[in-house]
Amino acid sequence: MGDKAHTHPGAAGRATAADHPTSVRNVVLVGHSGSGKTTLVEALALTAGAVNRAGRVEDGGCVSDYDDMEHRQQRSVQLSLVPVEWDGIKINLLDAPGYADFVGELRAGLRAADAALFVVSASDGVDGTTRMLWEECAAVGMPRAIVITHLEAARADFEEMTRICAEAFGGDDPDAVLPLYLPLHGPPAPDGHAPVTGLVGLLSRKLFDYASGERVASEPGEAELPQLDEARSMLIEGIISESEDETLMERYLGGEQVDVKTLIEDLERAVARGVFFPVLAAAPATEGARQGLGTVELLDLITRGFPTPLERAAPRVTTPEGAGRELRMCDPEESLVAEVVKTSSDPYVGRISMVRVFSGTLRADQTVHVSGHGLSDRGHEDHDVDERIGALSTPFGKQQRPVTHVIAGDLACVAKLTRAETGDTLSAKDDPLLMAPWEMPDPLLPLAIEAHSKPDEDKLSQGLARLVAEDPTMRLEHNQDTHQVVLWCLGEAHADVALERLRSRYGVQVDVVPHRVSLRETFGDRATGRGRHVKQSGGHGQYAICEIEVEPLPGGSGIEFVDKVVGGAVPRQFIPSVEKGVRTQAAKGVAAGHPLIDVRITLLDGKAHSVDSSDAAFQTAGALALREAAAEARIHLLEPVAEVSVLVGDDYVGAVMSDLSGRRGKVLGTEQTSGGRTLIRAEVPEIEIGRYAVDLRSLSHGTARFDRRYARHEPMPAQVADRMREEVRAAS
Repeated sequence: MGDKAHTHPGAAGRATAADHPTSVRNVVLVGHSGSGKTTLVEALALTAGAVNRAGRVEDGGCVSDYDDMEHRQQRSVQLSLVPVEWDGIKINLLDAPGYADFVGELRAGLRAADAALFVVSASDGVDGTTRMLWEECAAVGMPRAIVITHLEAARADFEEMTRICAEAFGGDDPDAVLPLYLPLHGPPAPDGHAPVTGLVGLLSRKLFDYASGERVASEPGEAELPQLDEARSMLIEGIISESEDETLMERYLGGEQVDVKTLIEDLERAVARGVFFPVLAAAPATEGARQGLGTVELLDLITRGFPTPLERAAPRVTTPEGAGRELRMCDPEESLVAEVVKTSSDPYVGRISMVRVFSGTLRADQTVHVSGHGLSDRGHEDHDVDERIGALSTPFGKQQRPVTHVIAGDLACVAKLTRAETGDTLSAKDDPLLMAPWEMPDPLLPLAIEAHSKPDEDKLSQGLARLVAEDPTMRLEHNQDTHQVVLWCLGEAHADVALERLRSRYGVQVDVVPHRVSLRETFGDRATGRGRHVKQSGGHGQYAICEIEVEPLPGGSGIEFVDKVVGGAVPRQFIPSVEKGVRTQAAKGVAAGHPLIDVRITLLDGKAHSVDSSDAAFQTAGALALREAAAEARIHLLEPVAEVSVLVGDDYVGAVMSDLSGRRGKVLGTEQTSGGRTLIRAEVPEIEIGRYAVDLRSLSHGTARFDRRYARHEPMPAQVADRMREEVRAAS
């Protein structure tokens, strides 16, 4: 692997349709923000001959991070697809954002890919988020390799970083994480740092010098042999230990020489099975160079060591009604099953859907069935519709290069699917099917927004609908209690991107306002009230009097109405009117405008007039009676309390528990979990965790995650309630 003497780039970056799943490789690049994923994609595209210079296509645009928003933010915010060709294999490189706020894009990349390249910066190391992503890939058996970048940094140490990766990713078997190549250093610079100019192949025992801008193979000198042979022996033992041939280790330890061809075949099988994780080094091409350091080796690993789509276990497929369906997955002749892994909008083309075809063949201008289910709680409607797709294309930077068809195992973009959203399934019109959606993180940071002006208000609803259609990690809420429009996001950067997309793509300017939680009111003690609604102003009069008693009930009781009228003081036909009046007033609130709950309202007495009493009059009297009772009683303000579960590394447990206590939280218990982490369960007032998604990330250095669910409303402490009332009075 990587032993070929490549002297020229691969096929030029043209739009081609793969002819068989075995000629496709789908690879997602994973790593923390700033690790060099996008630069690596562009270096691979240059080596494969897909671009004319580093990261540029013929029109001068970048092949990755081409969006204007990404230029302004100086980071990837969305999943991008860069197809290249190498030795007759089409490689779909999926560049996923590394920042935690865009983990939804990364999860989409994991769904679309069959293998992952973990990009680790030699200057930054392995962070907690990258470790968690490695565990996600391990859980589904996804093949992985590690690429170390930023070797030009002053204190970069490839050997030390390889050791750190083995410790972080190897688990119980650190020998499963070993380098295939060692860096070759040039003469030291004035600052003492010796730049990496080439690689030493451990299996081939060859030097590959990139100093000239192209890969040049040669034999190692005597000085390189001792280090090479020691590392080579470790690599061979690591490969053999994962070999399917159980006798190979015994033969090797007995002194038998294992030929390189056998070792490479075993290595390729171990990588494809997800049990061996090779470490490589890579760097972008220097000015004027045609190949970046390590890019040939990396492309060889992808084409020869990573699995084809045929080797991937496909997600579960059912009919829209839920009945199971067996298919020969990744068969171009089977029924069509494709999934929308990303949705975006182009100002000229309209909606563009990136799809992964899992079965069958997708053709241009074909009518397909679009099924979308399971995200109704995030503002996405279930739907089953037939749509005729527009053009099929493969993206390359801002360009869309047309293709006629896309076979099982390949990726492409579909234009003008007006109803399809991220996560939807495309299938044959006469054979509708549905794929189980992938797991998405819950958005837990609320962003309350208002239209900036009347024209913005007219466009806001449509803009928000398009926004959540593109991004399933975003949830739209129209809160009936607070009358706020709330976008739930994953973090501040996610929220910033949402606001900018509303403005730049959909022409909607919004203002961010303080998010309000849904408070409630209840009576602190028993009280009585008398409602008198008597009016006589010519014509038909209004007459209704009622007397009520209000008493508090345990939490969760709601509102209970009891009739204890005797002697017909309030005629039978008007008792429901009194109940309707008090319930309507309770919904409006009796003190600070929050709904009244957990009380028993008893109708004791009243008076009626044979002519002037009416349904409306007794509704009004009931409302007046409740307001009078509230004026005489202590009214408690109730706040929502959430059950919170925090999964955090053991090193941060103390800090997280202390922080929860500072938020008026009650820690209910802790539970030790795998991977050196602890699950903390607590109850915390929702008003205290509005920004917890941001604060927890800072507190745990990005290694913790949490979920929450509503538990109940309970009385707010007096000092907090007084502050809330002051804020309401100030706002009014």
